[in-house]
Amino acid sequence: MICDRLFVYGTLMRGFDHPMARLLMANAVYLGEARCRGQLYLVRHYPGLALSGDPADIVHGELYRLLEPDALLRELDMYEACGEGFKEPTEYVRQMLTVTLADGTAGEAWTYIYNWPVTELPRITSGRFLEH
Repeated sequence: MICDRLFVYGTLMRGFDHPMARLLMANAVYLGEARCRGQLYLVRHYPGLALSGDPADIVHGELYRLLEPDALLRELDMYEACGEGFKEPTEYVRQMLTVTLADGTAGEAWTYIYNWPVTELPRITSGRFLEH
């Protein structure tokens, strides 16, 4: 069974006037604010999530349940430039990770992990893209 949950932490969040954010809103159910373990970096006008083993490293975002996961994930993979036909290594890779909702319940969700080096990128230490 394909996972129908998606964790977003950047330009796909509510409040962004972006065609892909609108596509997500129209084809998913907002489940609430959520967080995951990781470090957030400012890539350009958008963020990148890097995995971290440190429990103190938290990235804040939103969790969605996708109404048609296969079709929507294909679209989002293209938006994130990690779908079919993109040259490896792609800037992002879609993978499962554990996310925690505000009420403390945790579960697995898809998210897009930044896949290029972050050494030269400024870190968003708050873990909140909208506050940088």
